Amino acid sequence: MTTHCVTITLNPALDLTGDLDTLNVGSISLVKKSSLHPAGKGVNVARVLSDLSANVTVSGFLGADNQEMFCQLFEEIGANDQFVRVPGSTRINVKLVERNGDVSDINFPGIQIDQAAIAAFEDKLEALCETHEYFVFAGSLPPGVSPELCAKWLEMLNQRGKKVLFDSSRQALAAGISAKPWLIKPNDEELSEFVGQVLSTPKECQQAAQTLANKGIENIVVSMGADGVMWLNQGHWLQASPPKMSVVSTVGAGDTLVAGLCWGHMQQLEKTELISFATALSALAVTQVGVGVNDINQVRTLQKQTTVKPLSELESE
Repeated sequence: MTTHCVTITLNPALDLTGDLDTLNVGSISLVKKSSLHPAGKGVNVARVLSDLSANVTVSGFLGADNQEMFCQLFEEIGANDQFVRVPGSTRINVKLVERNGDVSDINFPGIQIDQAAIAAFEDKLEALCETHEYFVFAGSLPPGVSPELCAKWLEMLNQRGKKVLFDSSRQALAAGISAKPWLIKPNDEELSEFVGQVLSTPKECQQAAQTLANKGIENIVVSMGADGVMWLNQGHWLQASPPKMSVVSTVGAGDTLVAGLCWGHMQQLEKTELISFATALSALAVTQVGVGVNDINQVRTLQKQTTVKPLSELESE
Protein backbone atom coordinates (compact mmCIF):
# COMPACT_ATOMS: atom_id res chain seq x y z
CA MET A 1 0.00 0.00 0.00
CA THR A 2 1.34 3.44 -0.89
CA THR A 3 0.30 7.06 -0.49
CA HIS A 4 2.88 8.45 -2.93
CA CYS A 5 1.90 9.45 -6.46
CA VAL A 6 2.78 11.85 -9.26
CA THR A 7 0.32 14.01 -11.19
CA ILE A 8 1.46 15.41 -14.53
CA THR A 9 -0.18 18.53 -15.97
CA LEU A 10 1.50 19.35 -19.26
CA ASN A 11 -0.80 22.29 -20.03
CA PRO A 12 -1.98 23.91 -16.78
CA ALA A 13 -4.14 27.01 -16.64
CA LEU A 14 -5.39 29.70 -14.37
CA ASP A 15 -9.15 29.25 -14.47
CA LEU A 16 -11.16 32.45 -14.59
CA THR A 17 -14.69 31.40 -13.63
CA GLY A 18 -17.64 33.74 -13.97
CA ASP A 19 -21.20 33.18 -12.75
CA LEU A 20 -23.94 34.81 -14.78
CA ASP A 21 -27.66 34.48 -15.42
CA THR A 22 -27.47 33.85 -19.15
CA LEU A 23 -24.63 33.96 -21.68
CA ASN A 24 -25.55 36.36 -24.48
CA VAL A 25 -23.49 35.10 -27.41
CA GLY A 26 -22.39 37.92 -29.69
CA SER A 27 -23.45 40.53 -27.15
CA ILE A 28 -22.65 41.78 -23.64
CA SER A 29 -22.98 39.38 -20.72
CA LEU A 30 -22.79 40.56 -17.13
CA VAL A 31 -20.87 38.37 -14.68
CA LYS A 32 -22.23 38.43 -11.12
CA LYS A 33 -19.16 36.99 -9.41
CA SER A 34 -15.82 35.65 -10.50
CA SER A 35 -12.80 33.78 -9.24
CA LEU A 36 -9.29 33.11 -10.52
CA HIS A 37 -7.51 29.98 -9.36
CA PRO A 38 -4.77 27.58 -10.48
CA ALA A 39 -6.10 24.58 -12.39
CA GLY A 40 -5.49 22.11 -15.14
CA LYS A 41 -6.70 18.53 -14.85
CA GLY A 42 -3.60 17.13 -13.15
CA VAL A 43 -3.49 20.04 -10.71
CA ASN A 44 -7.12 19.38 -9.79
CA VAL A 45 -6.37 15.68 -9.30
CA ALA A 46 -3.43 16.59 -7.04
CA ARG A 47 -5.61 18.83 -4.89
CA VAL A 48 -8.18 16.07 -4.31
CA LEU A 49 -5.52 13.43 -3.68
CA SER A 50 -3.91 15.71 -1.11
CA ASP A 51 -7.29 16.09 0.66
CA LEU A 52 -7.45 12.28 0.76
CA SER A 53 -4.05 12.24 2.56
CA ALA A 54 -1.89 11.27 -0.41
CA ASN A 55 1.71 12.43 -0.73
CA VAL A 56 1.58 14.13 -4.11
CA THR A 57 4.38 15.19 -6.43
CA VAL A 58 3.28 17.57 -9.19
CA SER A 59 5.05 18.07 -12.51
CA GLY A 60 4.56 19.38 -16.03
CA PHE A 61 5.27 22.80 -17.54
CA LEU A 62 4.59 26.12 -15.83
CA GLY A 63 5.04 29.67 -17.12
CA ALA A 64 7.66 31.49 -15.04
CA ASP A 65 5.97 34.90 -15.29
CA ASN A 66 2.73 34.09 -13.40
CA GLN A 67 3.59 31.04 -11.28
CA GLU A 68 2.78 32.59 -7.88
CA MET A 69 -0.76 31.22 -7.48
CA PHE A 70 0.44 27.73 -8.41
CA CYS A 71 3.34 27.91 -5.95
CA GLN A 72 0.93 29.03 -3.24
CA LEU A 73 -1.45 26.14 -3.96
CA PHE A 74 1.34 23.55 -3.97
CA GLU A 75 2.51 24.87 -0.61
CA GLU A 76 -1.06 24.78 0.77
CA ILE A 77 -1.64 21.15 -0.23
CA GLY A 78 1.87 20.03 0.69
CA ALA A 79 2.73 18.95 -2.86
CA ASN A 80 6.30 18.33 -3.96
CA ASP A 81 6.71 20.84 -6.83
CA GLN A 82 8.67 19.33 -9.72
CA PHE A 83 7.21 21.52 -12.49
CA VAL A 84 9.59 22.68 -15.22
CA ARG A 85 9.49 26.47 -15.52
CA VAL A 86 9.34 27.86 -19.05
CA PRO A 87 9.58 31.48 -20.25
CA GLY A 88 6.28 33.34 -20.48
CA SER A 89 2.91 33.12 -18.76
CA THR A 90 0.68 30.12 -18.09
CA ARG A 91 -2.58 30.49 -20.04
CA ILE A 92 -5.85 31.72 -18.58
CA ASN A 93 -8.96 29.66 -19.42
CA VAL A 94 -12.42 31.13 -19.07
CA LYS A 95 -15.39 29.18 -17.69
CA LEU A 96 -18.79 30.84 -17.83
CA VAL A 97 -21.39 29.21 -15.60
CA GLU A 98 -25.03 30.05 -16.32
CA ARG A 99 -27.83 29.89 -13.77
CA ASN A 100 -29.31 26.81 -15.49
CA GLY A 101 -26.03 24.94 -14.93
CA ASP A 102 -24.67 25.21 -18.47
CA VAL A 103 -20.91 25.78 -18.57
CA SER A 104 -19.16 27.38 -21.55
CA ASP A 105 -15.42 26.67 -21.62
CA ILE A 106 -13.11 28.98 -23.56
CA ASN A 107 -9.76 27.21 -23.53
CA PHE A 108 -6.61 28.91 -24.80
CA PRO A 109 -3.75 26.99 -26.41
CA GLY A 110 -1.08 27.26 -23.72
CA ILE A 111 2.55 28.23 -23.61
CA GLN A 112 5.08 27.13 -26.26
CA ILE A 113 7.34 24.33 -25.00
CA ASP A 114 10.88 24.13 -26.42
CA GLN A 115 13.38 21.28 -26.59
CA ALA A 116 15.26 22.40 -23.49
CA ALA A 117 12.08 22.27 -21.40
CA ILE A 118 11.20 18.84 -22.85
CA ALA A 119 14.66 17.50 -21.95
CA ALA A 120 14.34 18.90 -18.41
CA PHE A 121 10.92 17.28 -18.00
CA GLU A 122 12.18 13.92 -19.26
CA ASP A 123 14.99 14.06 -16.68
CA LYS A 124 12.44 14.68 -13.92
CA LEU A 125 10.21 11.86 -15.17
CA GLU A 126 13.16 9.44 -15.14
CA ALA A 127 14.06 10.46 -11.59
CA LEU A 128 10.46 10.15 -10.35
CA CYS A 129 10.31 6.64 -11.82
CA GLU A 130 12.87 5.57 -9.24
CA THR A 131 10.59 6.36 -6.31
CA HIS A 132 6.97 6.25 -7.54
CA GLU A 133 4.57 3.62 -8.87
CA TYR A 134 1.45 5.69 -9.66
CA PHE A 135 1.46 8.43 -12.32
CA VAL A 136 -1.57 10.47 -13.39
CA PHE A 137 -1.25 12.14 -16.81
CA ALA A 138 -4.25 14.46 -17.20
CA GLY A 139 -5.32 17.22 -19.54
CA SER A 140 -4.47 18.65 -22.93
CA LEU A 141 -1.10 19.15 -24.59
CA PRO A 142 0.64 22.53 -24.98
CA PRO A 143 2.15 23.74 -28.27
CA GLY A 144 5.48 21.95 -28.73
CA VAL A 145 4.34 18.66 -27.17
CA SER A 146 2.95 16.36 -29.85
CA PRO A 147 0.54 13.49 -29.15
CA GLU A 148 3.34 11.14 -30.25
CA LEU A 149 5.77 12.61 -27.71
CA CYS A 150 3.20 12.26 -24.94
CA ALA A 151 2.63 8.64 -26.01
CA LYS A 152 6.40 8.06 -25.85
CA TRP A 153 6.42 9.19 -22.20
CA LEU A 154 3.48 6.91 -21.40
CA GLU A 155 5.25 4.03 -23.14
CA MET A 156 8.41 4.65 -21.10
CA LEU A 157 6.44 4.52 -17.85
CA ASN A 158 4.59 1.44 -19.05
CA GLN A 159 7.85 -0.36 -19.82
CA ARG A 160 9.05 0.46 -16.31
CA GLY A 161 5.95 -1.26 -14.92
CA LYS A 162 4.38 1.96 -13.64
CA LYS A 163 0.63 2.32 -13.14
CA VAL A 164 -0.33 5.20 -15.42
CA LEU A 165 -3.80 6.76 -15.21
CA PHE A 166 -4.31 8.69 -18.45
CA ASP A 167 -7.11 11.21 -18.87
CA SER A 168 -7.04 13.24 -22.06
CA SER A 169 -9.03 13.70 -25.26
CA ARG A 170 -8.85 14.07 -29.03
CA GLN A 171 -5.46 13.32 -30.67
CA ALA A 172 -3.69 13.00 -27.31
CA LEU A 173 -6.13 10.28 -26.21
CA ALA A 174 -5.84 8.45 -29.54
CA ALA A 175 -2.02 8.47 -29.45
CA GLY A 176 -1.91 7.69 -25.73
CA ILE A 177 -4.09 4.60 -26.14
CA SER A 178 -1.43 3.11 -28.41
CA ALA A 179 1.01 3.27 -25.47
CA LYS A 180 -1.35 1.04 -23.44
CA PRO A 181 -1.62 3.03 -20.21
CA TRP A 182 -2.79 1.07 -17.17
CA LEU A 183 -6.05 3.04 -16.84
CA ILE A 184 -7.96 5.48 -19.04
CA LYS A 185 -11.05 7.46 -18.07
CA PRO A 186 -12.86 8.83 -21.12
CA ASN A 187 -16.30 10.33 -20.63
CA ASP A 188 -19.02 9.32 -23.06
CA GLU A 189 -18.31 12.33 -25.32
CA GLU A 190 -14.56 11.63 -25.49
CA LEU A 191 -15.22 7.97 -26.19
CA SER A 192 -17.67 8.94 -28.95
CA GLU A 193 -15.06 11.20 -30.50
CA PHE A 194 -12.43 8.46 -30.34
CA VAL A 195 -14.56 5.85 -32.11
CA GLY A 196 -16.04 8.37 -34.55
CA GLN A 197 -19.71 7.83 -33.73
CA VAL A 198 -22.19 9.14 -31.19
CA LEU A 199 -22.57 6.75 -28.24
CA SER A 200 -25.92 7.45 -26.64
CA THR A 201 -26.48 4.41 -24.43
CA PRO A 202 -24.40 2.58 -21.79
CA LYS A 203 -24.49 -0.50 -24.05
CA GLU A 204 -22.92 1.43 -26.92
CA CYS A 205 -20.26 2.81 -24.55
CA GLN A 206 -19.60 -0.76 -23.39
CA GLN A 207 -19.05 -1.95 -26.93
CA ALA A 208 -16.68 0.93 -27.70
CA ALA A 209 -14.73 0.35 -24.48
CA GLN A 210 -14.41 -3.33 -25.30
CA THR A 211 -12.44 -2.45 -28.45
CA LEU A 212 -9.97 -0.55 -26.25
CA ALA A 213 -9.63 -3.48 -23.86
CA ASN A 214 -8.77 -5.60 -26.87
CA LYS A 215 -5.83 -3.21 -27.47
CA GLY A 216 -4.37 -4.22 -24.11
CA ILE A 217 -5.59 -1.50 -21.71
CA GLU A 218 -6.17 -3.08 -18.32
CA ASN A 219 -8.70 -0.61 -16.85
CA ILE A 220 -11.25 1.37 -18.83
CA VAL A 221 -13.48 3.66 -16.82
CA VAL A 222 -16.27 5.45 -18.70
CA SER A 223 -17.89 8.38 -16.89
CA MET A 224 -21.44 9.14 -17.97
CA GLY A 225 -22.40 12.15 -15.85
CA ALA A 226 -25.56 11.62 -13.82
CA ASP A 227 -25.75 8.03 -15.12
CA GLY A 228 -22.67 7.15 -13.11
CA VAL A 229 -19.54 5.22 -13.98
CA MET A 230 -18.76 1.97 -15.82
CA TRP A 231 -15.50 0.11 -15.22
CA LEU A 232 -14.08 -2.70 -17.35
CA ASN A 233 -11.29 -4.74 -15.76
CA GLN A 234 -10.12 -8.24 -16.69
CA GLY A 235 -13.20 -8.84 -18.82
CA HIS A 236 -15.65 -7.88 -16.04
CA TRP A 237 -17.89 -4.81 -15.98
CA LEU A 238 -19.09 -2.92 -12.91
CA GLN A 239 -21.52 -0.02 -13.00
CA ALA A 240 -21.73 2.45 -10.12
CA SER A 241 -24.75 4.76 -9.89
CA PRO A 242 -24.84 7.64 -7.39
CA PRO A 243 -28.07 9.09 -6.02
CA LYS A 244 -29.48 12.13 -7.81
CA MET A 245 -27.43 15.18 -6.87
CA SER A 246 -28.23 18.86 -6.78
CA VAL A 247 -25.78 20.14 -9.40
CA VAL A 248 -23.98 23.41 -8.71
CA SER A 249 -21.07 22.93 -11.13
CA THR A 250 -19.68 19.97 -13.06
CA VAL A 251 -16.25 21.60 -13.37
CA GLY A 252 -13.64 19.24 -11.92
CA ALA A 253 -15.98 16.27 -11.40
CA GLY A 254 -14.04 14.13 -13.88
CA ASP A 255 -10.73 15.07 -12.26
CA THR A 256 -12.19 14.17 -8.86
CA LEU A 257 -13.19 10.76 -10.24
CA VAL A 258 -9.62 10.17 -11.46
CA ALA A 259 -8.28 11.13 -8.02
CA GLY A 260 -10.71 8.68 -6.39
CA LEU A 261 -9.70 5.88 -8.75
CA CYS A 262 -6.02 6.53 -8.09
CA TRP A 263 -6.46 6.69 -4.30
CA GLY A 264 -8.64 3.57 -4.26
CA HIS A 265 -6.02 1.57 -6.12
CA MET A 266 -3.21 2.96 -3.95
CA GLN A 267 -5.15 1.85 -0.88
CA GLN A 268 -5.80 -1.55 -2.49
CA LEU A 269 -9.55 -1.25 -1.94
CA GLU A 270 -11.75 -4.14 -3.01
CA LYS A 271 -13.24 -3.43 -6.47
CA THR A 272 -16.83 -2.71 -5.43
CA GLU A 273 -15.70 -0.42 -2.62
CA LEU A 274 -13.20 1.29 -4.91
CA ILE A 275 -15.68 2.16 -7.65
CA SER A 276 -18.40 3.22 -5.19
CA PHE A 277 -15.91 5.48 -3.36
CA ALA A 278 -14.60 7.12 -6.56
CA THR A 279 -18.15 7.59 -7.89
CA ALA A 280 -19.39 9.10 -4.61
CA LEU A 281 -16.40 11.43 -4.51
CA SER A 282 -17.15 12.62 -8.04
CA ALA A 283 -20.89 12.96 -7.35
CA LEU A 284 -20.19 15.14 -4.32
CA ALA A 285 -17.93 17.34 -6.47
CA VAL A 286 -20.86 18.55 -8.60
CA THR A 287 -22.55 20.02 -5.50
CA GLN A 288 -19.77 22.56 -4.95
CA VAL A 289 -17.76 25.22 -6.77
CA GLY A 290 -14.11 24.31 -7.15
CA VAL A 291 -12.39 20.98 -6.49
CA GLY A 292 -11.46 19.48 -3.15
CA VAL A 293 -12.83 17.27 -0.38
CA ASN A 294 -14.06 19.37 2.53
CA ASP A 295 -15.57 16.53 4.56
CA ILE A 296 -14.70 12.87 3.97
CA ASN A 297 -17.75 11.85 6.03
CA GLN A 298 -20.01 13.32 3.34
CA VAL A 299 -18.26 11.07 0.82
CA ARG A 300 -18.77 8.02 3.06
CA THR A 301 -22.48 8.82 3.46
CA LEU A 302 -22.89 9.22 -0.29
CA GLN A 303 -20.92 6.04 -0.91
CA LYS A 304 -23.54 4.07 1.06
CA GLN A 305 -26.22 5.45 -1.28
CA THR A 306 -24.23 4.54 -4.42
CA THR A 307 -25.29 1.27 -6.00
CA VAL A 308 -22.78 -1.01 -7.70
CA LYS A 309 -23.82 -3.87 -9.93
CA PRO A 310 -22.06 -6.15 -12.40
CA LEU A 311 -23.06 -5.58 -16.00
CA SER A 312 -23.71 -8.57 -18.18
CA GLU A 313 -20.88 -9.44 -20.51
CA LEU A 314 -21.25 -8.32 -24.07
CA GLU A 315 -22.45 -11.05 -26.34
CA SER A 316 -19.77 -12.21 -28.72
CA GLU A 317 -20.30 -10.90 -32.21
